Formats: sequence, structure tokens, C-alpha cells
Amino acid sequence: MRLSIGEAAGLLGVSVRTLRYYDQIGLVKASQVGENGYRYYDRPAIALLQQALFYRELGLSLKEVGPLLQAPEETRAAALRAHRELLLLKREQLDGLLRLVDDTLGGTAMTKPNVTQADIDAAKTAYAEEARARWGHTRAWKESQEKAPVPEAMEQAEAIFAAFAALRGSDPAAPEVQALVKQWQDHITASHYTCTKEILAGLGQMYVGDERFAAHLDSHGPGTARLMADAIAVYCK
Repeated sequence: MRLSIGEAAGLLGVSVRTLRYYDQIGLVKASQVGENGYRYYDRPAIALLQQALFYRELGLSLKEVGPLLQAPEETRAAALRAHRELLLLKREQLDGLLRLVDDTLGGTAMTKPNVTQADIDAAKTAYAEEARARWGHTRAWKESQEKAPVPEAMEQAEAIFAAFAALRGSDPAAPEVQALVKQWQDHITASHYTCTKEILAGLGQMYVGDERFAAHLDSHGPGTARLMADAIAVYCK
């Protein structure tokens, strides 16, 4: 099975933008990137996305979700089972609401739903507490708590993109441009995950290979994506 990013987003009920962001920060990478820059997701990647979205629904931050996705197989399988249980609860709640509508339309005595929103919220709280209890003591979890909050990290990223835009027309190897590349690498490491030169080089290729990333970077000024890609290539040699 291989799904395009649009198909994966539709299947999981999220936006394509969400999946692109997860890929960009390394939370869940696409299984394959085609020559046209399009992302594709296979079965293991879809399973990881299901887990990530489940933990997000529980109220965990992206910083908390990252270490959980690196858990041993048995722990990740337990997360999928918990997700299934939560979906069954939701289905039972919807069935109850449908019966309520049918009773109202039919003029019969209303049947009290077996599962309420309070039951679902309680289940979410219990699953979240279990996840934190399992992983709150690990180094990966503690490190994730020291990262910058997502909104703040995004603002910092946009500021770096704007700084690259201001240097359009410069030599990618110029010291001031290379300093920005180092700043971008450090930002990714501080805010999301350890960004090695290998990872950074892959990101640089994506900035011009993926038309959507290129469009976002070039919204700061045409040529920003190309400058970042070329500067990163120089930096990573």
C-alpha cells in the first residue's frame, strides 16, 4: 500500500499541511519522495501517523509525541489498541445519538445513550496519564520538554526565512549566509530534533524539490528557497 499525501490526509482526517509539517520537523517522515517532490506514505508510516494523531487527540504536545513514536514495538502496538478502543467508544456514542434522533422523529420514548462525551473525555485523560507514566522518566521525554513551544518555534523559523530573503542575490557561500544556515540547523535541533548535516542536506533538497515548500519560502521573496538550498549544500559539503 502506498498513499499520496492527499490520500493519507483524507484517510486520517487531517490537512495536507499537517502532514507536511510533521514531515518537515521529522515527527513522521514520508516513506518516499518522488522526483516531482510529492510525498508518499506506506503502511508503517500510516501506522505512525495514526499514533501521532491519537496522542495529539489526547492533548499531548508535539514535543511529547516525538519520544512516544520512538518507543519499542510493544508500546506502539499498545497505543494503537488504545486508539481502537477510543474509536469504538466514539462509535458507540454516535450510535446512541442516532437512536436518540430516531426516537425523537418516531415520537417514542427517548433511549438514554450508553456512552457520553464525558466518558470519552475520561478515557482520553486516562490514556494520556498512562503515556506520561510510561515515558515521563526517560531522557528522550525530558529532553522533549526542554524544546521551544511550537508557536514560538514557528515564529523563530519565519524570522530566519525572512533573514534569508533579505540576503537574496548573495553568494550562498558568503559568511553571513552560511551563518544563517548554522542558525537554521541550531533552531531545528533546539526546537524539534537533532539536525545532523545529513538531515539538513535532505531538507535543503526538499526546499526546492517540493513546490509547496518552495512556495512558502518564496513567499518571503522570490529566490529564498533557492538561496537556502544552495547555501545548505555548501554548508553540508
